[in-house]
This record gives sequence, C-alpha cells and structure tokens, in this order.
Amino acid sequence: MAQQTATRTAAGKRVSTGGVFLSFAPWIIFGVVASPSTWKYAALAALVAAIALSGQDLLHGKLRILDITGIVFFAVLCVLGLTLGRGQLLWVETYAQVISNGLVAVVALGSLLRDPFTAQYARESTPREFWDSPVFRHINRVLTAVWGLAFALMTVSTWLAVRFPSQDDWFNWVVPIALLVWAVRFTESYPESYKARVT
Repeated sequence: MAQQTATRTAAGKRVSTGGVFLSFAPWIIFGVVASPSTWKYAALAALVAAIALSGQDLLHGKLRILDITGIVFFAVLCVLGLTLGRGQLLWVETYAQVISNGLVAVVALGSLLRDPFTAQYARESTPREFWDSPVFRHINRVLTAVWGLAFALMTVSTWLAVRFPSQDDWFNWVVPIALLVWAVRFTESYPESYKARVT
C-alpha cells in the first residue's frame, strides 16, 4: 500500500495539457497564419503571443525551454523580415512552417538528453521529493517523446505540402491538426494508464 501511494504521488497530477498547449500556442499561431505573403505578420503575432503567455514567468525569472525557444526564434524572424530583402528571404517564405515545426521537434527530442520538457509542467503539481523518481521520469520521457514525434511528423507533412501544392490542405491542415489532437489526448491519458499498470 505504501509503495502504491508513493508511486501515485511520484507521478503527481497528470501533465497540464493547458500549460503545454499555451507554450505551443505561438507555434500554432505561426503555423496557421504563415504563408509566403504573411510569414512576417505571423512571426510578429507569434512573438507577441509568446511574450504575453509567458509574461508572468518572465517577471518571476522562470522560463521553460519551449517559451525561451519561441521568443528567440520569432524575434529572429522579425529582425530578418525588417533587415533583409525578399530575395534573401525566399527560403523563409517557402519553408517557414517546416522550419518552425522542425525546431520544436529538435527542442522536444533534444530535451530528452537532459530534462524532458514536459517535466517542467509536471513539477508544478508534484512535490519536489518525487521529481527524481523512476515513475515521474518515465512518464515525462514518454510524453516528451510523443510531442517530439508529433512535431517531427508535422515537419515532414508541411515539407510535403511544399513539394505537392495540390495536396496543401491535407499536409498543411488535416495531418498537423490530427497529430496535435493525438498528442493532447495521449498527454491526458497516459500518466494515469501507466500508473495503473505499475501499482
């Protein structure tokens, strides 16, 4: 009984999909708005959203890796848009969504090497003494891998949209939305299902 209680407590409450989604919101805004003619506006909107959504964390000196990456990435895009000519930015116009999705995939999967990014959300509802527990670490490694995989597949999908413009709706909208829904639902269900198996 004590071990079961410790296992459940170690996992804590399930990762807040609301918190994760808010960190992904600027990237989603960029993906929805960005096109060859609107990517500059998309970058500005995403930058404003990234700063606004992480404003409280900024004030308290607490930033998550995805928030930091978003602010830096969209700020760089805004600066490029203001300082370079269109001819120099043709590659950004063409591959803006591919680049943004690929960057999120790299950040998510790269965080597995040190600190899975979903753990930054899970720690907010889990006592500190359980942050190094095997259950906590396993759940967050799996969730982070799922989000990384989702954005890796979205990278491929948006690249295919560039290569096959006639299938743009499928590769730029249907597939990415389906992947996001899958990742959110998995994040909501996996922690409890895993805890049920190990207790």
